[in-house]
Amino acid sequence: MSEGENPRADPWTQAPERSSPPAEEASTGGQWPQAVLEKVLLESVREQRRARRWGIVFKSLLFVYLFALLFAYLADRWSDVGIGAGRHTALVEVEGVIAAEQDASADRVVGGLRAAFEDDRTAGVIVRVNSPGGSPVQAGYIYEEIRRLRAKYPDTPLYAVITDICASGGYYVAAAADRIFANRASLVGSIGVRTDGFGFVEAMRKLGVERRLLTAGENKGFLDPFSPLKDEEVEHLQSMLDELHQQFIGVVREGRGERLRDADELFSGLIWTGERSVELGLVDGLASAGEVARDIIGEEKIRDFTLRDDLLRRIVDRIGLVLVREIGAWMATPTLR
Repeated sequence: MSEGENPRADPWTQAPERSSPPAEEASTGGQWPQAVLEKVLLESVREQRRARRWGIVFKSLLFVYLFALLFAYLADRWSDVGIGAGRHTALVEVEGVIAAEQDASADRVVGGLRAAFEDDRTAGVIVRVNSPGGSPVQAGYIYEEIRRLRAKYPDTPLYAVITDICASGGYYVAAAADRIFANRASLVGSIGVRTDGFGFVEAMRKLGVERRLLTAGENKGFLDPFSPLKDEEVEHLQSMLDELHQQFIGVVREGRGERLRDADELFSGLIWTGERSVELGLVDGLASAGEVARDIIGEEKIRDFTLRDDLLRRIVDRIGLVLVREIGAWMATPTLR
């Protein structure tokens, strides 16, 4: 090879010279794909964190928005409580089955009645009844409290207004009112007491099933549906029903007095229309709650005192539960650090 000849000119005798590695590869010791991958993964984690944070922000804003709606709802309902709000007709609803832990429980109805009577701007109280009945104990609590409040606030009248139905325990409550009003198509009455159940003795006999009942107490298995019905048990139960029925009749006679017609069917458990109930003396007239407030009490403005706090509390609790669950899920999510 002559002097000055390029030793790399002959590709057949020399391998081509390898180009120098890129600066990035040199700086990372030849591991640049791994560095890029780590950057991508870290950026993905950061993006997930940002998304979760924004999710929490949006859910928090939703909670605040819903809470504001509830506050506006309450403010609208209670806006007339302030000074100078004027007099009003108080309304308390008895809606649905009268039983403990229900919307028409004695605790809830009595709470609304007390608040209505204690408000010095209440001109009169309307108990609006739409109930098929329920517990005689719960109805009795409401009846007695109405009588007590009427005695304590003699200048504040109380009227019952029947909407669709006022039967059994519903009428038990209404009988405490000064006067009762209904719609002509309302269903009124059912002044009676009942109990019911099923007997499976014959079915068990056909299936070859043996009932094994052990008791401590001669009558502890009273009216067991899987045992034959005993005459003495029926007699005892019937005497209890008759006693409760007489209590019911006494309450109605006490509340309605001489307005009741002398009719054998009045306490038989039958129901009548509102129009027929006027003839029987069960109802004083045909009118709605608005008409009673305007034409009888003289205060057309109606303020609802029915206790609904439990429903609102359930809504708020449900929203709070969702928020706490989402925050907990975010905090428990594993992340790369």
